[in-house]
Amino acid sequence: MQLNRKSRPPERKLRVVVVGASGYIGTNLVPELLERGHMVRATARKTEVLEARNWPGVEIVAADVLDPQTLNIALKDMDVAYYLVHSLEASGDFSARERTGAENFSGAADAADIGRIVYLGGLIPEGADSKHLISRRTTGKCLRAGQVAVTEIRAGIIVGPGSYAFEVIRDLVNNLPIMVTPRWVKATSPPIALENLLEYLVRVAELDEAAGNIYDAAGPEMLTYEDLMLQYGEYVDKRPTIIPVPVVTPNLSAYWLRLITSVPTSIGHALIEGLKFDITADDSALRALVPQRLLTYREAIAAVFEAERRNAVAARWTEGVLMYRDYNPQYAYYAKKAGANTIANASINAVWDQVAAIGGDNRYYYGDFLWSVREFMDWAIGGPGRKRGRRHPTDLRVGDAIDSWRVIGVDPPKRLTLGFGMKAPGAGVFEFSLSPEGPRRTRITLTAYWHPAGVWGLMYWYAFSPSHFLVFNGMARAIAERAEAADRGTSREHADFVPPTNGESEHQPADIGQSKSRSQ
Repeated sequence: MQLNRKSRPPERKLRVVVVGASGYIGTNLVPELLERGHMVRATARKTEVLEARNWPGVEIVAADVLDPQTLNIALKDMDVAYYLVHSLEASGDFSARERTGAENFSGAADAADIGRIVYLGGLIPEGADSKHLISRRTTGKCLRAGQVAVTEIRAGIIVGPGSYAFEVIRDLVNNLPIMVTPRWVKATSPPIALENLLEYLVRVAELDEAAGNIYDAAGPEMLTYEDLMLQYGEYVDKRPTIIPVPVVTPNLSAYWLRLITSVPTSIGHALIEGLKFDITADDSALRALVPQRLLTYREAIAAVFEAERRNAVAARWTEGVLMYRDYNPQYAYYAKKAGANTIANASINAVWDQVAAIGGDNRYYYGDFLWSVREFMDWAIGGPGRKRGRRHPTDLRVGDAIDSWRVIGVDPPKRLTLGFGMKAPGAGVFEFSLSPEGPRRTRITLTAYWHPAGVWGLMYWYAFSPSHFLVFNGMARAIAERAEAADRGTSREHADFVPPTNGESEHQPADIGQSKSRSQ
């Protein structure tokens, strides 16, 4: 279900910078701003993530709110700045970092003469003692301490694909037929659909009367967290039994979420801290300023599945895209992850030659016995595990089969993404990323992503986890060693090569072996 926004022209076209564009809200907000005709600049600490989005016409700039110099560049000549930097995944003294970042940003916005700051904060109940919620409130105060007018929108649970709170609900319902939960599951909250929140965020930047104001954003219903899980269960034809008990602590609940869902422990802890109190909202002022039809929770769930179907195919890896979940929306959105990285003293092309030749007769460079055992297990239950081979020894195309893997992304010499093809309770992706770190020096990063299908998918992941460290580290080292050996051989051949004389053509056969390296 989509709101009809495109037909309504903006109040005026703006030069907009989205700071924190690589995050959940920023990733969804940038396309909305583009559709409204605004000129958009997007920032993140690492621009590779933003470049992979392939947003047409978006200027991408590296910026870190903890580095004021980068902010001066990012905010130059902008009308509106969206501040979407959160430290939900951070550990340690994240509140101090958030405060410093907000102070730096406020000062840079003053210096750049920004017209407005739009900040997305959180609904904070009376008596809240959550460090994350308090930090959200402090961030807003720091931004307002500057000279630039701030519009702050405070929202609670956001119902959209990839929203941490919603994905916890989805994982719990999909994975657990019986749940023993904290008694806080009876607390109430007004969940808001992602597309409703995006409409608010886009429109307040266009309206002068929104400057300097704080608005609550909420959906049309007050629901308990138990209601949220039960209604989602009805939508996907599941009937979980929920048993609230008073003895489950926040720490225990957070670690339980880490086992049962794919959401990181720090995020689970922050979310659980917010369940202690009923969260209320008075959104009358915002609804009057930006009229729109608010989706009910059931309608918002339907919008999640529709959004996933519309974005089923990704141009490049984006976690949670349906393509990487075997087109099954009941597989976990966020992935369990494992991997390894190492440095090869070789050129990126030499390393890519090894990565591109993986599988087939070359096998996997390390732990081939373990790979063979897994392939035999798959073959024994009717899977393609013992199907070995590839179309070409080194050339790769999207759609190619490499043994029981499928090439779902290839960007030589930087990245190879393989889809897991063996039978298993979930969907897997294995990615090789290469990045130059200097002359003949390349970082090799291997990452496995696993989107579990319910409890069996989680058990499968944990059963194979002990082997991940051994196999992935060994594979990374083996690729590095092979690339280094190949690079040394290429260097010796070039050093030994003597240009032909006496009229001989350099393309004629010579007594020395001719290099077949990429450099020739």
